[in-house]
Amino acid sequence: MTTIEGTPAPDPTAPDEVEAFGDRMLSMLNEASAALLTSVGHQAGLFDALDEGEATSQELADRAGLNERYVREWLAGMTVAGLLRLDTTTRRYSLPAAHAAWLTTAAGPNNLARMMQFLPMLAEVEQPLLQCFREGGGLSYSYYPRFHALMDADSRAVVDVALLDVVVPLVDGLDERLRAGAEVADVGCGSGHAVNVLARAYPESRFVGYDFSEEGIARGRAEAADYGLANATFEMQDVAALDLPGRFDLVTAFDSIHDQAHPGRVLACVARALQDDGTFLMVDTKSSSLVENNLDNPFGPMLYTASTFHCMTVSLALDGDGLGTAWGRELASSMLEQAGFTQVDIREVEDDPFNDYYVCRKG
Repeated sequence: MTTIEGTPAPDPTAPDEVEAFGDRMLSMLNEASAALLTSVGHQAGLFDALDEGEATSQELADRAGLNERYVREWLAGMTVAGLLRLDTTTRRYSLPAAHAAWLTTAAGPNNLARMMQFLPMLAEVEQPLLQCFREGGGLSYSYYPRFHALMDADSRAVVDVALLDVVVPLVDGLDERLRAGAEVADVGCGSGHAVNVLARAYPESRFVGYDFSEEGIARGRAEAADYGLANATFEMQDVAALDLPGRFDLVTAFDSIHDQAHPGRVLACVARALQDDGTFLMVDTKSSSLVENNLDNPFGPMLYTASTFHCMTVSLALDGDGLGTAWGRELASSMLEQAGFTQVDIREVEDDPFNDYYVCRKG
């Protein structure tokens, strides 16, 4: 008996294998528990406060404006999990610099503590999701009241650092075209931060963000007003029904296509909405369409968990295709070709291990 790619199946009669797998499950339980505490630490500002210098539980609570008893218990959990250090003589806790590089606001896109927030958000829908396992269907966005706020925070960390200096240069001639004045649309824009950052950087171009989320559109409009932008607008729109032939020089989609109810329709609408020499820049999760090719993907378990608990099920809730987060390069390339894109160049960004960047043209 073999599993994927000929890997030997565990032998239930081998005591060493049984014990090793039990150790792995125990480690999984402890790591998941530490992830919850990490999420709390990020949201409560504890990592940033501790990054200012070592502290006792009372000193840290005072520094962060929090209750000492809760802070003390959190410190204990983070210490036994190996994220913090304790001087047993002074009873002062510290955050090693190597850990701060992945846990503090100063870490920017590398702040994995920020990403831990998605785990408790997903866990909130465990029970209704079980009903979907039994009865089919899906969970609508209404089951995820924190989704847009968390996605907005996550997007900002990447957009503010990389969008202008790293992502725009991926498309040959795009900077010049945007400076001269171009028509740009972002499909599935969410809270619209990427649209507003681009609009502020390229005042000669005009930008529109499309989404069917009232909350997301409202956030985008509010930020555009705060920035004083006259060249950024946001519209409620089902992008699977977008009908604007030849309207845009550039269409972007930042981690939004795999969530769509009917992604094939969306891609076809995007292709139709582009001018003949236009470009579609699609950013989506770095994965293969084949499970066996994702065994070494460092985000593999997270991708399938996020898909099951959110991306796939919100699509199915709309009687959609349920594409899933890990739809992968192979299927993405095929769907882009079917939509009318004859040139698809898949690029990678060194500091972004999570996404692939698809630069697509019709001819």
